[in-house]
Amino acid sequence: MDNRQAFYKLIVCLLLIYMGYVLVSNFIIDPGAETFLSRKAGLARELKPWIWLKVMYIHVGFACMALASGLINFSTGSYEKRPRLHRMNGYVYVSSVLIVVLTSGYMAPYATGGKMSSIGFNLLNIIWLAVTAIALIHIFKKRVRLHRQWMIRSYAFCFTNVLIHLFTLVLHKMIGIPYATSYTLGLYGSIVLLMIAPEVLIRGKGNTRPFVK
Repeated sequence: MDNRQAFYKLIVCLLLIYMGYVLVSNFIIDPGAETFLSRKAGLARELKPWIWLKVMYIHVGFACMALASGLINFSTGSYEKRPRLHRMNGYVYVSSVLIVVLTSGYMAPYATGGKMSSIGFNLLNIIWLAVTAIALIHIFKKRVRLHRQWMIRSYAFCFTNVLIHLFTLVLHKMIGIPYATSYTLGLYGSIVLLMIAPEVLIRGKGNTRPFVK
């Protein structure tokens, strides 16, 4: 097993653990999202919990689907070995991203942290859609290398939620900044990091090839 295979298997394990945690947390442990909803105050619009929860369930489910489908297409040289499967799975990824963005757009006005967080989520949604669309355009024009680069940029945004909560944990629990402020800062910090990290990876050695050959 070379370093690339070992790295890919590590990423798979971590993502499986993360997706398992997200699904169990949202659908079993706290299906009513009571802890998260309790932190929302001073909203400009009246939040209707039963509608919000249904949208949130769709959002979480398709976010996990985007994570899984993207990971599959980055593995084992799937484009070269199984181009049809790669293509179909790519459409699953793009469709999942679209649904995640649409549901996020509904939830944005009710975001923890108020208007600044709402603006941040809308900005994030626009960027994610744009980079995914550019990746699609490149593959339609048979520009495989550029397609892979833009898919790396797109896939990075699948990690938005985990980064926001990581930033929020550090800022709120360790530094003592109020939760809503920590959440807003975590959102903008995540956007910046998710735009920088892919560029570092793309410029690294062997950056445009799949994780595993």
